[in-house]
Amino acid sequence: MIEQQIKSAIRDIPDFPKPGIVFKDITPILKDPVLCEQVIDAFVEKLKGIRIDVVAGVESRGFLFGLTLATRLGVPFIPVRKAGKLPFTIRQKVYDLEYGTATIEMHTDAFEPGQHILIHDDLLATGGTVTAASELIMEMGGIVAGFAFVVGLGFLNGRERIQPISDHIIVLADY
Repeated sequence: MIEQQIKSAIRDIPDFPKPGIVFKDITPILKDPVLCEQVIDAFVEKLKGIRIDVVAGVESRGFLFGLTLATRLGVPFIPVRKAGKLPFTIRQKVYDLEYGTATIEMHTDAFEPGQHILIHDDLLATGGTVTAASELIMEMGGIVAGFAFVVGLGFLNGRERIQPISDHIIVLADY
């Protein structure tokens, strides 16, 4: 049921950010506070029985539901940001993109070693960014508890890429 509600709300934007891409715009979901609550409820239900000490949200759309999810779970939220956005001491991870590289970072005091971290983002495509976030978390002594996404683009095989990191992969609406 939640999958159909999400799919009904999502807006397709052709040729964004470049020709040939159909962007899945989740911003219409944000206009519906009831649907936003249902998204969080669905995540909480699917996460039952999984130890989660911290939720890490990936910039920037991973912040939208990530903070609310962390609050609902009663755990801290940590932002995973693009390079140059965090003011305190950071750890970085450089990773490959289709055309070039990108860098993500977290504060060095974001979590304690041994804590179980749920990684949240709005969309799972190829899995490159959340793989980099996972590697950074593990380098800092954390344990990846799982992944939570509002939308997944199954044809890009991101699930297969992140499955070796954690079997706990939640995608509420898959295309």
